[in-house]
Amino acid sequence: MKMSSTVNAPHVTIDGEHLTLEDVHLVSREHAQVAISLEAYEKVKKSREIVQRFLDVGKPIYGVNTGFGALANIRISKEKLKELQKNIILSHSAGVGNYLPEDFVRAIILIRANALAKGLSGVRPIVVEKLIELLNKKITPAVPEIGSVGASGDLAPLSHIAMVLIGEGKIVRDGKAVLFNPSDYGFQPIHLEEKEGLSLINGTQFMAAHLALIVRDLEKLMKIATLVAASSVDVLLGTPAAFDERIQLARPHPGQIKIAQMLREFLDGSQIRESHKNCGKVQDAYTLRTIPQVYGAVLDIIQWVKEVVQREINSATDNPLIFEDEVISGGNFHGEPLALCADYLSIALTSMGNMIERRIDRLLNPKVNEGLPPFLAGGEEGLNSGYMIWQYTAAALCNENKVLSHPASADSIPTSAYQEDHVSMGANAVRKLRKIFENIVSLVSIEAMLVSVALDSRRPLRSSCKIEDFYGKINVRLSEDRYFGENFEKVKEVILKEVFS
Repeated sequence: MKMSSTVNAPHVTIDGEHLTLEDVHLVSREHAQVAISLEAYEKVKKSREIVQRFLDVGKPIYGVNTGFGALANIRISKEKLKELQKNIILSHSAGVGNYLPEDFVRAIILIRANALAKGLSGVRPIVVEKLIELLNKKITPAVPEIGSVGASGDLAPLSHIAMVLIGEGKIVRDGKAVLFNPSDYGFQPIHLEEKEGLSLINGTQFMAAHLALIVRDLEKLMKIATLVAASSVDVLLGTPAAFDERIQLARPHPGQIKIAQMLREFLDGSQIRESHKNCGKVQDAYTLRTIPQVYGAVLDIIQWVKEVVQREINSATDNPLIFEDEVISGGNFHGEPLALCADYLSIALTSMGNMIERRIDRLLNPKVNEGLPPFLAGGEEGLNSGYMIWQYTAAALCNENKVLSHPASADSIPTSAYQEDHVSMGANAVRKLRKIFENIVSLVSIEAMLVSVALDSRRPLRSSCKIEDFYGKINVRLSEDRYFGENFEKVKEVILKEVFS
């Protein structure tokens, strides 16, 4: 993806082929300006000319001069073809529930524009330009998050975006959903022509946008989570022996090798470790000893999902597709590849969260916390409960993750009078994944908060330079009972800043 920095913001040029997860982050969150490459513009233009050629000879084309879904066999008269495209947008805007966060909506728009820029959808170039204009003018459609079954495209959420293109629907302004007034933004609504309404809503962008942002963020979070796990090992007087490179090479999963390497680097030079080096303890509990095996497996899954999503955000996912001499109906709108990815990743993160919760308990539980204050409470014992209830919170988060990790893709409910008789349910899969990701951030934040207190109780001994540098940004100290929620929010803010950087 071509990208250049300016004084104000980076620029991202879409061409249907080279969009990256970092580009999605830059556009959706940093408001990078977007443009379409000249080569892609010409491909889109040529594709439209092919559609027009078929229309001129009266060839029946699904969704262009026929009805949709189960109504595909009904021919639409020539004078009503443009009305057909507007009607599909309005009637398919059937989403309900909370509105999506603005960054996810912007990611959807970008990925949809990039898919159309491949020149296989038969839309006019102005359709892609109008999507780009929404991004560059910071016009964010209000998109309800429930309504897609992830099969014939993410129809409902994409329709709510398309409504804004034609001057209708709602946008998010100052955190509230309000009716869109195009003149407030100098935006000229588009009048859709044949095929264009269908091309705007027949795609996997709701699912792809979620996975693109979450996977990008997870890559960053995994490093922080591993540092926090390493610091738990240190304050709990664990040994890094289990992270020895030779052990990992004997079972050479890439993620396991990488996580073990990070653990060794994070723990290198710890005074706490040196203080009990000859204690005689043979091995640690699994939540300390098997971090490479558990976190490594999660990391491998993240990398696999990243490859799938990278392909998806540069794919043509609508229907039918326009080729040089033929218009072909297929199934690229089906969300199964993304649904399975989201469900797999949800299960992996849930398991990782279970391990974090057990370390949280180990930091607090006086039976196993290696002499740390019971529940990390300061002051008079019994009078102060310390951080006891934060393990309850962690348990509640893990329980929610376990409920949410049930695979959405295991279900299929036929739609459109059995025409669409197998669906992926990928939209619900990514919605659940988003919540699980948020819960994992909270779990890592709780663990980090507790480790910060534990480090304070281990003074004057210090951990490694890398661990001490990280916790210097947090600096939560051992104290008598007070409201600890502000500490949690501070820790979470530090972690999210690292993730979104």
